Amino acid sequence: MDPWLIWLIIAAVLAVAEIFTLTAALGMLSAAALVTSGAAAGGLPVGLQLLVYALVATGTLLFVRPLALRHMVQPQTARFGTDALIGKPAYVLSDVTGTGGRVRIDGEEWTARSYDETLVIETGRTVDVIEISGATALVYPRD
Repeated sequence: MDPWLIWLIIAAVLAVAEIFTLTAALGMLSAAALVTSGAAAGGLPVGLQLLVYALVATGTLLFVRPLALRHMVQPQTARFGTDALIGKPAYVLSDVTGTGGRVRIDGEEWTARSYDETLVIETGRTVDVIEISGATALVYPRD
């Protein structure tokens, strides 16, 4: 079997293994094997093929992999759904206690409870949404 074909098979096996592990390391080794396959097809002796593989694998693992990992693990930039309401101001429509009340958040009316169950928040005050539990906003007064 030709050496370039062996390197190509190694590259394919490493690429499939990368799909299952998602570490980015096996993908870099697969790319190095693919480059080495091209070098082998060009007629490079086996000793130099191993050197090409070692150099390309080291280069990709040291320089390309950290970049790839940084792009794979990016924080979520926007919050959606009820998560987007946390931290927003709300207007108290009816007294909010530890057991119930009503607030307006971004133009929508929500049931609400005081985050501190001992507090009674009067109508007309502005509060901050601390948490959303089901369809109820847990709020705390602004001071």
